[in-house]
Amino acid sequence: MNKPTVQDIFRHFYTAYLEKYSPSPEQAKTARNILNCKTGAYGANISVCEDCGAVQIHYNSCRNRCCPMCQAVPKEMWMDARREDVLDAPYFHLVFTVPDILNPVIYSNQKLLYDTLYHAASATIQELTSDPKHLGASVGYICILHTWGSEMNFHPHIHMILLGGGLTPKNEWKDNGTEFFLPIWAISKVFRGKYMDELKNLWNTDQLEFHGTAEKYRNHYEFKELIDSCYDTEWVPYCKKTFNGAQSVIDYLGKYTHRIAISNHRIIHMDDENVTFSVKDYRKEGQWKELTISGIEFIRRFLMHVPPRRFVR
Repeated sequence: MNKPTVQDIFRHFYTAYLEKYSPSPEQAKTARNILNCKTGAYGANISVCEDCGAVQIHYNSCRNRCCPMCQAVPKEMWMDARREDVLDAPYFHLVFTVPDILNPVIYSNQKLLYDTLYHAASATIQELTSDPKHLGASVGYICILHTWGSEMNFHPHIHMILLGGGLTPKNEWKDNGTEFFLPIWAISKVFRGKYMDELKNLWNTDQLEFHGTAEKYRNHYEFKELIDSCYDTEWVPYCKKTFNGAQSVIDYLGKYTHRIAISNHRIIHMDDENVTFSVKDYRKEGQWKELTISGIEFIRRFLMHVPPRRFVR
């Protein structure tokens, strides 16, 4: 028996999911696309062998950016477009995260606060790398937003691929070899300050919305307590080891650019009630283990990571 796919899970459980939850228009569109992908609903192409006359029908894909069957071609096109942007020099992989206590507010304001993640991460790197104490140069980087953890829990974070050198004000190249040149404590402090400044400004200008478990933060005192807790929490960005060469950078980027909350190869089993899939246990150095949840909960978690309309990750 073939392993189940995300499409199989939606076919089996989506009707029951709708009895319990009300998806947003963008989530509902994604669900429809996944259900109809490569079924003939979006048309088909027909190829005919010139030698034997054999006919083969190829059903069109949905092209939804959250569909696990539709990422290979966009990924290759994106990687090809980036080849001219990548230098044959050292690069570093940084990850910027925020405290979990902010998750309800972020989920209620996805476009605004995803943008804030990008702004804060970019401004942090620009400020620190331009400082002569660290590098004193203008560097290049690529940012990619992911909103999930291994269990499809809500975990917004930025992956940044940072060039290990840049141009000085005199337009001269400067690097620090293969050694990472920014103190992690400085990244943490500056990133927290920039993110919190923008968050407070959004609050002060009444741009934030509060739904579900974030409802209580409409209250000024509750929101202030949240802000204080964030300042009392250690923010933990980290740097993964370096890699060299333009092609290795492109290959590495390809792992992140068109990744979605879960791919088909991680799904192990499905029955009438539950879905079992593989997850990483970070308490055990990222070892793989199996997790079983209800099919309805699987769809709820999957659809949490559908980005807002026209939002570019």
